Amino acid sequence: MKVSVCRSCAPQTRFVDFLRDGLQGVEVESVDCMSGCTRAQTVAFRESGKVAYLFGDLTRDDLAELQNFITLYAASEDGTFADARVLGSLRSKAIARIPG
Repeated sequence: MKVSVCRSCAPQTRFVDFLRDGLQGVEVESVDCMSGCTRAQTVAFRESGKVAYLFGDLTRDDLAELQNFITLYAASEDGTFADARVLGSLRSKAIARIPG
């Protein structure tokens, strides 16, 4: 699984390092603008053969829900969820779900 963290409009300049420390077992990379500037901090999750997710308005307070998302996403065959309520507050922070 790859996690991409936007560095262009990041209000928290060390957010990528925070996620690298907090999201064990996944590749976390810093990337240029993902066009989510109005909802910074933006982070994308993708894995081969699965839909990708782009979330915005993320803060350090979202770490536990991001860890939960990674567990659910890894367990999902195609990256989709029958009920989005399992995502907790990340439901309202979703910007896009991109077909795999």
